[in-house]
Amino acid sequence: MKPILILTGLGILTLLAELFRFRKALFPLVIIGLLGALAATISYAWYDDGAMGAFINGMLRFGSKEAVSFPMITSAIIITTALLWYLMQKDFLSDESNVTDHTALVMFMLAGAIILTCFSNLTMLFLGVEILSIPLYVMAGSRKNDLHSNESAFKYFLTGSFASGFLLFGIALIYGAVGSFDMNVIGEVMMDSAKAQPAFLYAGVVLLLVGMLFKVSAAPFHFWAPDVYQGAPTAVTALMSTVVKTAAIVAIANLFLSKVLGPLASFWAPVLAVCAALTLLIGNISAVVQTSVKRMLAFSSISHAGFLVMAVAAVGSSMAPRAIYFYTAAYSFASITAFTVLLNIIKAHRNDNVDSFNGLAKKNPLLAVTMTIGLLSLAGIPPTAGFFGKYYIFAAAFSSGYGWLAVVGILASLIGVYYYFRLIIAMYFRPADETAVTVSSTHQVLLFVTAVFTIVLGLLPDLLLNISAMADGK
Repeated sequence: MKPILILTGLGILTLLAELFRFRKALFPLVIIGLLGALAATISYAWYDDGAMGAFINGMLRFGSKEAVSFPMITSAIIITTALLWYLMQKDFLSDESNVTDHTALVMFMLAGAIILTCFSNLTMLFLGVEILSIPLYVMAGSRKNDLHSNESAFKYFLTGSFASGFLLFGIALIYGAVGSFDMNVIGEVMMDSAKAQPAFLYAGVVLLLVGMLFKVSAAPFHFWAPDVYQGAPTAVTALMSTVVKTAAIVAIANLFLSKVLGPLASFWAPVLAVCAALTLLIGNISAVVQTSVKRMLAFSSISHAGFLVMAVAAVGSSMAPRAIYFYTAAYSFASITAFTVLLNIIKAHRNDNVDSFNGLAKKNPLLAVTMTIGLLSLAGIPPTAGFFGKYYIFAAAFSSGYGWLAVVGILASLIGVYYYFRLIIAMYFRPADETAVTVSSTHQVLLFVTAVFTIVLGLLPDLLLNISAMADGK
């Protein structure tokens, strides 16, 4: 609850900056606020009383002392990613006319993302999804004179509204079957094998799944993502492909990897496995033919959603929750790296074609090396964090009886190697043009930090898992 209050207060304070004329102080204020929210999140690991992790009559719960790690670690990953993103997006929030509005939208969006990591009531799930989504609809269309940005916002709003309708209808059907929105009550009913469940309960689960798979851009509900990601400002695309994807997959895991809907795994897990396989194949095959790096990263983001959905389908594996937050951390660091480099390329070349990366290693070695590390991690090549992220997910899939899905994931990863290495080859082995590519000191530090984290998690993969074990008191 404390990080939600801090982020909400930070959003309100940002709006007041316009009135009281302290816009120039926003950057350090937001950095301090995000660090405070991160510290407040981590502090839940030291709570001795499990009840202290519950708020608003138990509708939000960061967990007990015995099981605090999943909401705590995933919230920490989201806030850390947001902190890195805020350092990346300097140009996006540099316009004096909208800096306060956009910053406030980001803070409120983050509050919704944190709600999705710790909700224990289905009403809070819906509120979290909407608080997360509405600011993004606005930010996707923030370039008012750009038709592509307008199209992005329009598509995102319309399809997102339909997805919210499916989600709300699913919640209503589950409530009709159980008589409560509380996840503990729902879990008790689900675990009562003596009580037959009505057929419309299963319809509610399917509708709930459709709404959440849309948010994570998993097939066959991915169709909106490429156009929305490409048309939105690049900084907003980076936010959607990292923070939003992490929050959405954590919300799905909170529902389906717990006692809430876990007892119905024989019904929904095969469906989720098929969706994961489709997402992996569609995302990677579509990315191969792209000449726009931004659109390629959009389809890459879809494929990574497939790996995360695979982890949820592996409901029988105790490794699944840890595989999810390790993968989200590895993916977020690598994506921030890739989008930071892309921002500098677009600034220099005024386009995002693969040819714009030609000879980058000669023009700016820092951008080329860090981009290479990020792409290797996205491809799952050792010794980067992405390798162990995929390894843990494959291990969870094999242990839960979905070996065929892990094989599909391995084949999809091999396809991904092609288009990631196409970019690496362009940076190192193609002749450079005369366009200079410069990078600010802030971006230099950011790229160094994300690249180091990517390598450290690749060399010491147990580091993050050991932190979670310490949080659990194990």
